[in-house]
Amino acid sequence: MTAQLNAYIHSEDARTQAAFYVQALEGEIRSIMTYGQTPGTPEAIKDRVMHLVLTVAGGNLLFLSDSFEPTGRGRFISLALTFENEADARQSFENLAKDGTVKYPFEQQPWGAFYGEVEDKYGVNWQIVK
Repeated sequence: MTAQLNAYIHSEDARTQAAFYVQALEGEIRSIMTYGQTPGTPEAIKDRVMHLVLTVAGGNLLFLSDSFEPTGRGRFISLALTFENEADARQSFENLAKDGTVKYPFEQQPWGAFYGEVEDKYGVNWQIVK
């Protein structure tokens, strides 16, 4: 069996959150589908994001959509990004930490890798590794 696993983030504002990841992780929005692109969508939700595809940090895919219920905050899942060089890892960590919370500082670990954890301003937990 072969499968690809992608993170899917349900957001209070998918466009704004995706724009943050574009800047923080050198990303690119690949496509956006709104609810208005499907027949019979009520006018009140036609501009909301049904499915947004974003590439980050060298081609990794993230999916986002606008949530119809409160998304809440908490450590339900962490997204782990492993970088080839320390400078890129450190910069991404710092970018994600802006207006967020550093859970574990990005520093060299006893096992030899650089590692840190940060909760971004949207409540998503990231593990950054080099």
